[in-house]
Amino acid sequence: MRVGLAGFATLSLPAVLRLQAESAKLADHKKTAVIMVWLPGGLSHIDSYDPKPDIGSEYRGPFKTIPTKIPGTHFTELMPLQAKIADKFTVLRSMNQKAGGHPAGSMQMLSGDSDERDKPKPRLPDWMSVANYLRSKGAKRTNPLPNYVGVNPPLEYNGPAYLGDAFSPFAVQDDPSRPNFQVPNIGLSDTAEAKRLSNRVALRKSLDRMERAFDREGELGALDEFEAQAVTLLTNPKARDAFDLGKEDERTRDRYGRNRWGQQLLLARRLVEAGVDIVTSSLSGPLCGRVQNWDDHAVNHHVFEALRFRMGNYDQAVSALIEDIYARGLDKRVLVVVTGEFGRTPKINFDRSTGAGNASAAAGTLQPGRDHWPRAFSNIWAGGGIQTGQVIGATDKRAEDVTERPCGPGDFLATIYHHLGIDSSKVAIEDFNGRPTPIVDHGRPISELIA
Repeated sequence: MRVGLAGFATLSLPAVLRLQAESAKLADHKKTAVIMVWLPGGLSHIDSYDPKPDIGSEYRGPFKTIPTKIPGTHFTELMPLQAKIADKFTVLRSMNQKAGGHPAGSMQMLSGDSDERDKPKPRLPDWMSVANYLRSKGAKRTNPLPNYVGVNPPLEYNGPAYLGDAFSPFAVQDDPSRPNFQVPNIGLSDTAEAKRLSNRVALRKSLDRMERAFDREGELGALDEFEAQAVTLLTNPKARDAFDLGKEDERTRDRYGRNRWGQQLLLARRLVEAGVDIVTSSLSGPLCGRVQNWDDHAVNHHVFEALRFRMGNYDQAVSALIEDIYARGLDKRVLVVVTGEFGRTPKINFDRSTGAGNASAAAGTLQPGRDHWPRAFSNIWAGGGIQTGQVIGATDKRAEDVTERPCGPGDFLATIYHHLGIDSSKVAIEDFNGRPTPIVDHGRPISELIA
């Protein structure tokens, strides 16, 4: 996506667009979209959406439970704002998968890879890249914005695999809460620069005339279309405006939170409203605590101090996004999913800190933590026309194992694809060896979520 005035002749963005347009067409689909909020490292389900207040102190954390808008359902006191709007989303308490490591757990959840071993790179493309690939086929796209944008995207253990980098996200890595936040190569505001860019395109076309005489396959004509899309991305004010948080009401920005997480999710809402199909946003970095993720081993964080440190910002940003989706009439079209790769061990353990920082005592201090737990964890779903105000599934008295309505990564993925108008039971994409590979080889859409 590195397109600029000085290097436009490289055609890197048009090349990406050309690659996106190659392959079979997808059947017509409604203009649905998905925002996935990713919690890297895994939120402790027992300290959030699935509390067990009556168990022993070796499991139970220090947090009280509070009632929610769903009769009979309680969260911990860490999420009062979400508790007040729980009728606008559904809690799935029975998610589980088989991989205990961050790489394999992430790959299971986001690509459906059933391999329990950690790998340095993904074998299968994640659902975001697949959806981008499939939605790049069909009718000519008129929206200047990309299909898939990552606002601090979860890229560490996932990616497009054999689909190729053309289907990776347009990544926004800068902090949207910074006063001078901007996205490079989107929406040139200087009319003189835009004119110079148009002149470069015209010059390139004149240099191509002799080459066109030998263009038997008509590839250069197709390239013109992708070049035009690239120029549109650079010059169309709609592209620039979609990323401009300054156009938001100040009270709305305050509601989301004047911090990186709040402004990331506000930007995600702006992007789907402007026509982006897939937006991912990872809630990581300094707002998590010393190690900048949700991986609350005792050597990393004092798990309960870490939750106190981060959950206010998390609760505010997520509740604002969900409320905003409904208030702006996007709730049928836009599905919001909040999840990590697994939960945390219900049983508390103790170890010595490896370093001081936010939510961690000085090195050598004995402190509590919770480790990886893929056997049972929670995620939440909102919008997308789904049935809300309910709890799906249950875990045992210690939140260790699923006891009702187990759901796995295949079900998770099939549900997202269903919202996007993709029948995951019938779609396969050729891998590196030319073998048709199902985008989901197990699992079905979670029926309780589908209206």
